[in-house]
Amino acid sequence: MKFIKNIVDKIKPTFSEGGKLAAFHSLFDAIETFLFVPNETAKNGTHIHDAIDTKRSMFTVVVALLPAMLFGMWNVGYQHFVAIGQEVSFFEEFAFGLLSVLPTLLVAYVVGLGIEIIVAQVKKEEVAEGFFVTGFLIPMIVPVDTPLWMTAIATAFAVIFAKEVFGGTGYNIFNVALITRAFLFFAYPTAMSGDQVWVRTRDAFWWGAGSPIDGFSGATPLGQLATATEATPAFSDTLGQAANFWDAFIGWIPGSVGETSTLAILLGGALLIATGVASWKIMLSVFAGGAFTALLFNAFGPESAIANLPWYEHLVLGGFAFGAVFMATDPVTAARTEVGKWIYGFLIGVVAIVVRVLNPGYPEGMMLAILLMNIFGCFIDWCVVQNNIKKRIKRVKQIK
Repeated sequence: MKFIKNIVDKIKPTFSEGGKLAAFHSLFDAIETFLFVPNETAKNGTHIHDAIDTKRSMFTVVVALLPAMLFGMWNVGYQHFVAIGQEVSFFEEFAFGLLSVLPTLLVAYVVGLGIEIIVAQVKKEEVAEGFFVTGFLIPMIVPVDTPLWMTAIATAFAVIFAKEVFGGTGYNIFNVALITRAFLFFAYPTAMSGDQVWVRTRDAFWWGAGSPIDGFSGATPLGQLATATEATPAFSDTLGQAANFWDAFIGWIPGSVGETSTLAILLGGALLIATGVASWKIMLSVFAGGAFTALLFNAFGPESAIANLPWYEHLVLGGFAFGAVFMATDPVTAARTEVGKWIYGFLIGVVAIVVRVLNPGYPEGMMLAILLMNIFGCFIDWCVVQNNIKKRIKRVKQIK
């Protein structure tokens, strides 16, 4: 690394102010910051210096996402070969999934980081590390067969209108990755619904040919439950064979790349909690709110399959677990007071299940729940702070 550091230091003046390539200073600074820890620290005022900085926090989140991403890549290949009726090795399944997901990952980073670098150059600011995680999240929450041009447009829209117009990293109101998915859902609904968008049945390469395979059911379990004609909650795998809680918990079902395996998601969540990067209070309260609401619908809800779905199956289906662990805990858009975190998470769980049960046209629910509560995160904190102020004033009056 010292050799690379010497090269970077040697060419740095070329990209600095007054250098021949000063117009690309933000790009150079982003690469340098990614490779090495900046040697600049705050000098004036009161500051608390810690070993954890933004880059380390973002890197920790990406590491926590790896189990779900790697499992999701394998599952993409597994679902593909199951759908076409071909038996191959584990490594062939994983390779197929890798080649299917990697182009979307690259497009998300190229488009998102490209916009952020341009904005940073215009504003003469540093490139923030926030998109390091956002770019990793995007391919994990969209259907594997989403056309790359759609992903590019949605990513650009989210970065510009959900982030940069608010001031950039740390100022955005909404979760940028979820805005990407929401844009796709409302702008290109056919690319986000139906059976075949969740199971890739053509070639893994994004430039490859091939037509979808007929004769299989690639609908997600939540999609099956939402359209079920009977009130008995039952769902199946890609071949139409009955699936159960453990199939959903492990992840042998169709779905978005990062959302199918609750086990892999919880492994990542354990790392986030152990390192203190994400709030366990938000995670736990989201699951609690979802379980509570599901129990209410079980007892008093309509006679439908999804309303009668057991609470524990709600928690492992769709994007519920992924949203609770990686989306709801976003430190920028979530509530920040300790009491507010409990309220914020609980309401996300409640709204997600309400949307699932009462809106058969959109059985997922988690995306809308988190985006809705993003709006109220600051308000929840304000209410908590005001309540604390009133309690302190009352306590002071009692002492006097």
